[in-house]
Amino acid sequence: MPSRERAPARAGRRAAPPERIVFALRASPLHGRGAFATERITTGTRVIEYLGERITHAEADARYDDAAMEHHHTFLMVANRRVVIDAAVGGNEARFINHSCAPNCEIVTERGRVFIDAIRTIEPGEELTYDYAYEREPGDDALATTRYPCRCGAPTCRGTILAPED
Repeated sequence: MPSRERAPARAGRRAAPPERIVFALRASPLHGRGAFATERITTGTRVIEYLGERITHAEADARYDDAAMEHHHTFLMVANRRVVIDAAVGGNEARFINHSCAPNCEIVTERGRVFIDAIRTIEPGEELTYDYAYEREPGDDALATTRYPCRCGAPTCRGTILAPED
């Protein structure tokens, strides 16, 4: 459940109007469905807000037991210490943006809201991605890595959507 706190948006940040989606959903070579740019998205553009039901961390843990799941699959995003967004319930298109170890977007958390911003220019037809960087737990081992595989194919691919090891 990646999240990165950042100060409020800097002057000059470009945001797509809330109703204007600058990508389309279609089959992805990375995983399931993906989000593909329908127009050029420049560095610093706020692409979309990550929406869904706002629940506690305890509720998120109760809903999704990784150890009991054959294949890990959730749409959870940490908003802050108290709130997790579950995009499987009332979520929007943001939940289909896939992981990459060499992403073109990043997660930005501001005042309990989660946004996806472009970190470089994205050309039409290119898949939007961000680094999920799932938090590693004490004792994570090869089983955890195989439970959370990465298929991004980037030269810098870690082989997992887990955060890099320290």
